[in-house]
Amino acid sequence: MPDTTEQQDNIWHQRLLGEDKQRRNDHRSAFQRDRARILHSAAFRRLQAKTQVLGVGMNDFYRTRLTHSLEVSQIGTGITAQLRRKYPEFKPLLNSMSLIESVCLAHDIGHPPFGHGGEVALNYMMRHHGGFEGNGQTFRILSRLEPYTPSWGMNLTRRTLLGIMKYPAMHSQLFIDQQKPDIANHRQLKPSDWPPVKGLFDDDQPIIDWVLSALSENDRQLFISSEQSTVNAHYPHLKTRFKSLDCSIMELADDIAYAVHDLEDAIVMGIVNQRQWQHDVVDQLHSINDQWLKSEIANIGEKLFSHEHHLRKDAIGTLVNGFVTAISIKTNDDFEAELLKYNAELQADFALTLHVLKQLVFKYVIRKPEIQMLEYKGQQIIMELFEAFASDPERLLPLNTRERWLAANAENSNPMRVIADYISGMTDGFAGRLHQQLFGSKTAGILELSSEQ
Repeated sequence: MPDTTEQQDNIWHQRLLGEDKQRRNDHRSAFQRDRARILHSAAFRRLQAKTQVLGVGMNDFYRTRLTHSLEVSQIGTGITAQLRRKYPEFKPLLNSMSLIESVCLAHDIGHPPFGHGGEVALNYMMRHHGGFEGNGQTFRILSRLEPYTPSWGMNLTRRTLLGIMKYPAMHSQLFIDQQKPDIANHRQLKPSDWPPVKGLFDDDQPIIDWVLSALSENDRQLFISSEQSTVNAHYPHLKTRFKSLDCSIMELADDIAYAVHDLEDAIVMGIVNQRQWQHDVVDQLHSINDQWLKSEIANIGEKLFSHEHHLRKDAIGTLVNGFVTAISIKTNDDFEAELLKYNAELQADFALTLHVLKQLVFKYVIRKPEIQMLEYKGQQIIMELFEAFASDPERLLPLNTRERWLAANAENSNPMRVIADYISGMTDGFAGRLHQQLFGSKTAGILELSSEQ
């Protein structure tokens, strides 16, 4: 049974930059303040114009990174409520819905324009400068870039920053050099050849060290330990092994939202039909043992593919509820800190079902040629923008970014990271328009861009 002391709470409520805000009658908790800072940030608002799975602008119905993040937050608080009910002894660890909302709302805030295509493109362009990965950029925006403070980002609590660390080791600890030659032309970039390292950026080491300084040395070393991936044979780098309790809840909520809600989009669009559902889901799960789940999977297809919208929504709600209520807490006694010792875990049959649903979305939606063409086009836009800015930063970068680049250059602290920061913060539409201004034949409207970033 966890025994959270007041002293431990104080450590996890700390902010890197001390604050003494004397605001009238402000009785919010530290995590409520974190949630407000995330919700009101420019980086969060930009998620409304960033691709989730289907391209922004294809239709106003489909999910964006913003609506996805809101759904993850709703599912995350649902998981937390269920765990509090199942495990009353864990209430001291799960006593803030605002904390879980903060971690869930912020989890995609660092993803660049054009989805995975944009991420791979930035990773390739940063291959000699510490790489690029969306989760690492999320940590960087929260702790360094968002201008709530001069240089410490949103200045969030230590526990919120720990919760956002999906992969808590740094790039240099996880990177394995494949010694691949540089591509001759941007159009030849294959994402499978340049997978981003799933980790944090070495440029942010001081803040990473501050977050982890609340842990014992044994806990810290175990927490950042890594191993070769046994799940994905095509991923060449090392992968971290552990997450905090809050992060494990967020990751389950993210997976459920991705698998179920993106499936809903695919059904509505006609990308996935009932025959494919039967073959790729029902037939794959014939051997599961959970009787409730077995029955639902066998029969829910009629509602999912019904032309009556309320029946489909009921089926989607049933699936989400099934996953949320099948989550338990597992214990790892190798850790001393309670936030690392306990993790949320999905029961085996439900974990298999979630994996099968994610594979369905990957197969029929993400790998759909029309979607891959959009990703490919996004790749080209991002690489060409990066190449242009890197060729003459003082000439092409906007004023604030140019000043950051000059400062980083003077301090010899990776100025290329500043260019990656600028491009990754763009929306899909802004990146496309900026590319048109730089490389298109039209010159009208070039000043329209200046007020957008």
